[in-house]
Amino acid sequence: MAALDQLDAQLLLALAEHPRATTLALAQTTGAARNTVQARLNRFETGGILRSFERRIDPAALGYPMTAFISITVHQQSLDQVGDALARIPEVLEVFGLSGTVDLLARVVARDADDLYRIAGQILATPGIERTEAALAMRHMVDYRVSPLLTRVVR
Repeated sequence: MAALDQLDAQLLLALAEHPRATTLALAQTTGAARNTVQARLNRFETGGILRSFERRIDPAALGYPMTAFISITVHQQSLDQVGDALARIPEVLEVFGLSGTVDLLARVVARDADDLYRIAGQILATPGIERTEAALAMRHMVDYRVSPLLTRVVR
């Protein structure tokens, strides 16, 4: 997809601030025609710019107050199978492929230290994984955000 223009950034910023906004409301906010807004939203979806609209639910509310990051070293030929296996573990929220000495970084949640030990063991037992290392998140410092980047494009 081509680079975003100012109207694209305005639409995305408006969506970030008001995720439930209708096409008409977005048109009024940006001053663009409703059909233009709808066409851009469709382009965002087909182009992969807009990802899942799953609400960001706090795992602690589900009984998972502990967050950890597990660094994973993988046999390279098993990378796809390892990714599929990690996706089947409910406590694995995200997995990133990395450059450097570690291949993957998984964000996991757990009920307590014993539960984290179980999850880390399940991950380590996955065929194709050579080694893991867990780091406990002590405090959440900055929420996921793209609004500052969109604001920069709008200006």
